[in-house]
Amino acid sequence: MNKKSFLLLFYFIIAGPIVFAETILIQSTTSTKNSGFFDYILPIIENEIGIKSSVIAVGTGAAIKNAEKCDGDVLLVHATEREKEFIKNKFGIFRQNLMYNDFVLVGPPHDPALVSQANNIVNAFKYIALGQHLFTSRGDDSGTNIKELEIWKLSETNPKLGSGNWYLELGSGMGSTLNTGIQLNAYILTDRSTWIKFQNKLDYVILFQEDPLMFNQYGIILVNPAHCPNVRSISAKKLVNWMISDIGQKYIGSYKVNGEQLFFPNAP
Repeated sequence: MNKKSFLLLFYFIIAGPIVFAETILIQSTTSTKNSGFFDYILPIIENEIGIKSSVIAVGTGAAIKNAEKCDGDVLLVHATEREKEFIKNKFGIFRQNLMYNDFVLVGPPHDPALVSQANNIVNAFKYIALGQHLFTSRGDDSGTNIKELEIWKLSETNPKLGSGNWYLELGSGMGSTLNTGIQLNAYILTDRSTWIKFQNKLDYVILFQEDPLMFNQYGIILVNPAHCPNVRSISAKKLVNWMISDIGQKYIGSYKVNGEQLFFPNAP
């Protein structure tokens, strides 16, 4: 037996078996990841309650599908109706409002569609469609894409009739969609947190914001261990309970980038 093996055996005898803390998996969105939120909050959670976490950041639709396939312990996304359906179908056992921010419509400062003069976001989208001005869509069934399609529907516009012409479905995350849209001088719907954190804005500005339709609610869900026996339910529940607790909500509200608050806690 070499010296290293002897020391390990000695430690095992004296201290008992080494216990490795489990790491829970959070299925979440590119907006929470791109905003730096998880880089901020996960070390705090580990320090506060001793739970390690890792994140898979994809569009909301993909995150929900992954959780349905038992790839994840906690779901943190932003498409409330889809989340309620997830619970209804017994893939999750608990959903709670966690935090919110909003969406913003960004574009070139000369604003060729004059969206900044619209009286609501529905009309702003109508202006884009009527003039066939370039619009880059995530096109990935993300929470942002779901919201975008909701607004198009309310505007009585089928943007896919202009697909490949003025309406460009990229099938990419928010950061990539912003990069492409800015290079093309296109309009883009984005969550505010990603926009604040985004570094490659060039001369782009927010052209429309603060419409009630642009409200962006995030929910947190425990994946159902009855459906997914591999779920680390005890640790997952501790994490969720901490996130919706007074202290967790305080930390969420304290996250800022360049002095701007990115998420606003609203767990009951």
